[in-house]
Amino acid sequence: MDPRWPWVFLLLLHILFGSVQQCEIPRGNSQAIRSLNAELLKLTVAETSEELNPSIYLGLRLSDDHSLARESQYLQRLHAAFQSNASRPPSEVHYQEHPGTGRLALNLLALRAACQNMNTITGKQLVTQLKLHLEEEMKQIDNKSIAHPVTNYYQYSLGVLALCVHSKKINERVIDKLLHAEAQSKFRHIRGLSVDTEAMAGLAFACLKRATGYTPELAPKLDHVVNRLKKKILRAQTSEGAFGNIYSSPLAVQFLIATRSSREPKCANGVAALLRSLEQGGFKNSLIMSQLLPVLHGKSYLDLAGLQCNAGRDSLEVGTPSPKPRGPSQPISVRLIVENSTSHLYKQLLQVPLGASLLDILTAARKLGHKPLSFETEETLSGPLLTSMMGLKAQKGERKYWKILRAPNTSLREGIADYIPRNRENIIFRFIPW
Repeated sequence: MDPRWPWVFLLLLHILFGSVQQCEIPRGNSQAIRSLNAELLKLTVAETSEELNPSIYLGLRLSDDHSLARESQYLQRLHAAFQSNASRPPSEVHYQEHPGTGRLALNLLALRAACQNMNTITGKQLVTQLKLHLEEEMKQIDNKSIAHPVTNYYQYSLGVLALCVHSKKINERVIDKLLHAEAQSKFRHIRGLSVDTEAMAGLAFACLKRATGYTPELAPKLDHVVNRLKKKILRAQTSEGAFGNIYSSPLAVQFLIATRSSREPKCANGVAALLRSLEQGGFKNSLIMSQLLPVLHGKSYLDLAGLQCNAGRDSLEVGTPSPKPRGPSQPISVRLIVENSTSHLYKQLLQVPLGASLLDILTAARKLGHKPLSFETEETLSGPLLTSMMGLKAQKGERKYWKILRAPNTSLREGIADYIPRNRENIIFRFIPW
């Protein structure tokens, strides 16, 4: 026998078993994954009240199972709702504040998911518009009296990712600003490290690592930042397995998949946490669900770059959703407390139906005759955001927001459309700086 054979055998074992992804979805979860796919498909029906969201389309396209007709219809609706600068040649496209950087980037990613030709006038207009948005974001970061993006670093990173996935050249100053922000630990929110921002920036940097046409000095910077982000995200894992929290975990696992980190044991723990929450019905927000579905198929947004649209498996049949019948339910009591730094602006105990969302309760409080609650929201990528209560809202340039707490001092992780208060809960809305 060749004396080298044992070493060759060991090497083969290493190749065969060392390549097994510990982040793979365990067998026996196919039904839960198809159910999530079906839930997202239901949101594409015109009769639903769900806001049109390109992220839903991205999630569906990155699945292994499809309803091609339903996806095509939703893409047409997205196109119809997103006509910007349609009559202008790309050279005459000007910066427009709306839609914001993030939504513009998602629309560009949706076009890649649909394998659309970006060399058309409309395609070039959208690319130009997104580049203008990133230039505006960069200018505001450069403004020393402001020193932060027009939107935030999550949307900034999403914009970089969208251009990169389309193989469009990005101003290296735009990339440098994002690198500098990461080095200065600016990917944070009020409660600390923003894992979803870290992950989105990580996806952008990982995409740029694969790109060509940039200066040689950029490559080692990208290697360094991707490794650092990987360590930060892994360190952010909780004892339950989530990265940061369960809602930031889908993007975090996407980043780990995209950077070939799926053999990390912590990645497997993260997937297990996501599956547990999915089985328990813990995902209600369409943005989070759409970020989760690619993970359950072992994919990330970087897979959009090589997506083959003629290879989809048309295997899903989902009927039109019908309204769920609501019988009489036992009402519960929820107290709403609105306060600023000096006083209570509103305090009221309400009787509401069991299962009502916080947004439902706010809407009911608005209709009370003796002391109605006033509030305003704005649509964001992840649902309605509370911007004003009792006439109080942040002025332009003022870094204040409405913090929502479950008394006495537990910050809500879900949005107002997703959180379901329990009986006898006190919900506090506090206007504070950030």
